[in-house]
Amino acid sequence: MPGRYHVSLPLRVVFIAAECEPWAKTGGLGDVVDALARALGELPAATDGPVDVFLPLYRGVPVPAETDPGFVLRVPDPESLDGATDVRIRDVQANGYRLRLVDAPEAFDRDGFYGPPGGGDFPDNAHRFGLFCRAALEVLRRETDRPVDVIHIHDWHSCPTALYRERPFGDDEILGRAAIVLTLHNLAYHGWTPAEDLAQLGLAAGDGIVPRGADGLDLLASGIELAEMVNTVSPGYARESLTPEFGFGLDKALRAKGDRYVGILNGLDTIVWNPATDHDLAATYGPDDLSGKTACRADLLTRLGFDPTDDSAVLGMIGRLDPQKGFDLLADAAPRLLKGGARLAVQGSGDPQIAAALRKLAAEQPDRVALIERFDRAMARRIYAGADFFLMPSRFEPCGTGQMISLRYATPPIVRRTGGLADSVVDEIRHPGEGTGFAFGAATPAALAEACEAAMAMRTAGGPAWTGLVARGLAVDFDWRTGSAPRYVEMYERAIALRRGRA
Repeated sequence: MPGRYHVSLPLRVVFIAAECEPWAKTGGLGDVVDALARALGELPAATDGPVDVFLPLYRGVPVPAETDPGFVLRVPDPESLDGATDVRIRDVQANGYRLRLVDAPEAFDRDGFYGPPGGGDFPDNAHRFGLFCRAALEVLRRETDRPVDVIHIHDWHSCPTALYRERPFGDDEILGRAAIVLTLHNLAYHGWTPAEDLAQLGLAAGDGIVPRGADGLDLLASGIELAEMVNTVSPGYARESLTPEFGFGLDKALRAKGDRYVGILNGLDTIVWNPATDHDLAATYGPDDLSGKTACRADLLTRLGFDPTDDSAVLGMIGRLDPQKGFDLLADAAPRLLKGGARLAVQGSGDPQIAAALRKLAAEQPDRVALIERFDRAMARRIYAGADFFLMPSRFEPCGTGQMISLRYATPPIVRRTGGLADSVVDEIRHPGEGTGFAFGAATPAALAEACEAAMAMRTAGGPAWTGLVARGLAVDFDWRTGSAPRYVEMYERAIALRRGRA
C-alpha cells in the first residue's frame, strides 16, 4: 500500500537497462523500460521529475541531431592500462523521461548489442556491461543535489550495479542509501562470467563478493541476492519460476527471497496501441463503434491474397518462430485447422525448421496460409486488427503483450494457460459468460486445435455470447498508469524501507 513503509514521496527513480524502445530493442525488455518509465512520470506525486533511463549508446542508436554533446567523466576500468576510461554521457529528452546515453565506443560501437550477427556472445560482455553500470553509478554519485532513491535494474546486463553498490559504494552517502529493485524479464539468460573473466568486472574469487574457489559468477543470481526487491512480469510466472521446471536454475535463489519476490503484470501502452487512432489501419474503430474492424479485415485479407468475401475464420500469430512461443504447435496443428476451414496469417522469423514447415503450407495453399518472414510494424498492426482470433500458444510466457493488444483491437486471443497469459486472459470455455478469450492447458497441437475449434464455433454461432466475449475483452484495462505502475511505486517504497532499515 502507498505509504505503508513510511517512505516520503516523490521519489527519484533511475533505470539502468540494456534496451529501451524505440532507441534499442530486441524484445519485450525494451518495450517495458520505455512504457514504465513514461507511466511513472505521469503518476501524480510519485516521482520528483522524469525518470532517468541509462542506456548504452550502441551503434545505430538514433541520437537526435540537436542532442547536446554532454559531458565526459573518468570511470574506473579494470581492462584499461591506466585503470580508467573516459566515458561520455549524453542526455536526450525522450517521450516522458530523460534518456542518458553512455557513450563508450570501444564497448558499444559494434554490430550487435550482445553478440555478432549470426549468434553467440561477445567474449567481453562482462566488461562491457560492467563499464556501463559503473558509469551510470559514477554519474549518480556526483548529482548530490538530487540524490537517487531507487535504482531499478533490468535483467542480467545491469546486475553489476548491485555488486558495485556493495563495493566500492557501500558507504557512499549517495549510492549507499539507494535501494535496488531488479525486474526479471527473461530468466533464461544469466550473464554467467567464468572465473578467468572476473577481472573484466574488477572482481576476483575470494574478494568478498565472489566466493573463494568459485568457478565464476552468475550475474543474475547475484542481482537477485543483493537487490532489496525482485519482481518478474506477472504473478503467474512468479509462481512458476519458483519451481525447477520454470526457474532456469534460479528457483532456489528466488524462493530464498520470500515475500521480497513478487509478480507484477506488465501493462500496455494504450496510446501507442489504440485502434481508434492507429494510422496503419484501413479504418479506425473503438468500443462504441466496431464497424471499422470489418474494413480492417477486408484490407488484411486482400493484402495477404485471401478472399475478403470469405467469412471463414482468420487466425493471426506474430512473434519469434521458436518452440518457446509455440509456433511448432501451430505448424503441426495447421493441417487440422485448415481442414476445418481456418486460414492462417503468420508473421515472424527464426527457427529454420518451423519456418520451412510454415513456408511449405503457404506454398501449398497460398489462398489460406500466409507467412510474412520479416519484421513489419504496420503489418503486425493489420493482423491484430484484421484477424478474427490471435494465437499465443507459448510453452512458457513471463507476460506477453500480444494478448493485451489483441483484446484492445477486439480480436479474442487463444492462449496456452501459462504465466502472464493465464493472468491476463479469462477462458470462456471454463467460465461461460465471463471469458475474454480462450485458454488451453497441454502444450500439444491437439489441445491448440481444440481451443481454436471451440473459438471458431462460437464466432460462427454469433449472437450475445460472441458479442459479449468481444465486449468484455475491450473493457479490460491494461494501461500502465492505472494498473502496473502504481504497483511498482509500492515496491519501490518497500525497497527503500528495507534499505534504510525501516521495513
